[in-house]
Amino acid sequence: MFWDSSAVVPSLLREARSPVMADLLRSDTTPVLWWASPVECQSALHRRRRDKSLTELELATALGRLQRLTDNVDVIAPTVKVRDRAGRLLAAHSLSGADALQLAAALAWCEEEPRGSRFVCLDTRLREAAQREGFAILPV
Repeated sequence: MFWDSSAVVPSLLREARSPVMADLLRSDTTPVLWWASPVECQSALHRRRRDKSLTELELATALGRLQRLTDNVDVIAPTVKVRDRAGRLLAAHSLSGADALQLAAALAWCEEEPRGSRFVCLDTRLREAAQREGFAILPV
């Protein structure tokens, strides 16, 4: 399964969506991330700490989980092909640049054949774009 950072963060924390996301992640024998996803996850975690919704201990625990996860996943590297595909996706979908890169990385992962490939995401716009591209979206 290809994992967007919006789906990874809840698997690192204790929140309402965490059990579902953690179960999905445990069931995935070969999770795949975009090269910049760990940085996006770190950004979300540090933002929550600044907002005081995470303690220092919770932040440290989540960052440790993120490191263990990133040590054990396949990563789609930044290439000219991914960048060019992201540019084309921006013309077709209402996405941020970062989300277009996520979706382009997912398309690179499945070799531009998304039918039957699973895309794990909690961001509404990115879910819609990935579904229009042909991915099966999780969680349902």
